Amino acid sequence: MSLHLLPAAELLAQLDSFDTIVDARSEAEFALDHLPGAVNWPTLNDEERKLIGTMYVQVNQFEAKKRGAAMAARNIASHIEREVIDKPREWKPLAYCWRGGKRSGSLSLVLDQIGFRMTLVEGGYKAFRAAMLIDIADKVSQLNFQVVCGTTGSGKTRLLQALAGVGAQVLDLEDLAQHRSSVLGALPGQPQPTQKRFDTLIWDALRRFDPQRPVFIESESKKVGNVAVPISLIERMRASPCWDLTLPMAERVALLMEDYDFFVKDSVHFCERLDVLADFRGKAVINAWKDQVAAGNWAPVVQDLLTQHYDPVYLQSMRRNFLQYPKAIAITSGDRSLASMGLLALRMLNEIGTA
Repeated sequence: MSLHLLPAAELLAQLDSFDTIVDARSEAEFALDHLPGAVNWPTLNDEERKLIGTMYVQVNQFEAKKRGAAMAARNIASHIEREVIDKPREWKPLAYCWRGGKRSGSLSLVLDQIGFRMTLVEGGYKAFRAAMLIDIADKVSQLNFQVVCGTTGSGKTRLLQALAGVGAQVLDLEDLAQHRSSVLGALPGQPQPTQKRFDTLIWDALRRFDPQRPVFIESESKKVGNVAVPISLIERMRASPCWDLTLPMAERVALLMEDYDFFVKDSVHFCERLDVLADFRGKAVINAWKDQVAAGNWAPVVQDLLTQHYDPVYLQSMRRNFLQYPKAIAITSGDRSLASMGLLALRMLNEIGTA
């Protein structure tokens, strides 16, 4: 037998050495979070897991185990027929489940008997997550972050995209969180990842960075929508050097109307979202904005949102939380286009002497 147990702390450095990473948990567990690159081969699917759990409580463990074993055997056979028949002897899979290893162990035992070199994550997903959270803090401490600051609509996300386009290392938290990190930042039809998934996505990005090169990141708050940025990352960002990006007001308004075009297309939804600002700006102001939107006058409303709400809140937050913001390097783009942002990105890399 060639079944090998791999401690989670060692797994982090060896994750990319496996040909396939198999998550043997149910579909719902997999959806909450999973190891980077994992595929889902449930030993028990959601309905089966629920049924066996009920049998454990209402009948007895022995009967539940018998029924569960029959279900698991059928599922494992199906996975092998679908995914394994064409695999060569040299195929190196890694398997895990939640913690105890019963589900991944059942699958691994069969694959091991076939002759594959199976590796099991010792302690399963739970152990991986614990080790990963510790490693996030370790990775963060080794990286040189360059924080892109700038008021709403100044083009921070476009600049990050441009930096990535010219080969810079970029950690785009809003992209990972599927949210634009503001009161109106939810993206239609795009649910945010769970907190656990967000943490794993961040770790997966961090582990790929070269500590000898800077990592550009946006000046986010502690939460991006409903998910929280790891404390170690927030603290590191807030102590890091800053760049202060500006754009003319007309460009900012136009950029926001492009990036939030779904609001322009659905003014009713936009007006409903404006209600969340009533406690900050007052109902009279909100109603006046709604009237302008109904009349098709979007630009004045967007400009008022910037000058009366977003800019004061942002500047107050930056001065309070980002230690190096007072000495931020001022940068500006000729306009909001990706071409102009690309030229700015190159100037930034030249200024800090990297490529």
